[in-house]
Amino acid sequence: MDAAIFRWDELPGDKPMALLERRRVIGEKAMISQVRLKKGCDIPSHAHENEQFACLMSGRMRFGLGAPGTPEHREVVLHAGEVLHLPALLPHSAFAIEDCLILDIFSPPSEKTGIDRH
Repeated sequence: MDAAIFRWDELPGDKPMALLERRRVIGEKAMISQVRLKKGCDIPSHAHENEQFACLMSGRMRFGLGAPGTPEHREVVLHAGEVLHLPALLPHSAFAIEDCLILDIFSPPSEKTGIDRH
């Protein structure tokens, strides 16, 4: 396999849900997604087998961590410049408090993630 260069603005995008647009580079062992969320984008609780790093580049997001309605459930607010690590199978939700740009890193890569199931 050879090295490759990608330009975000030249990659095809998709809109798996309202107020969310993403572009992805899918490798053999990891995947990176550029995700743009409009203020008010509400991603319902979901879980996936991928480990995920959510790198917030701009904006503010509220994440629900753990299954809703359980004692383990908590909420955190992520600010620009912060990274949230989500272990595999951890239920989580997200809400865009402001317009946001996020880089999501997933391992292993997959064509479908939690938001594709809603």
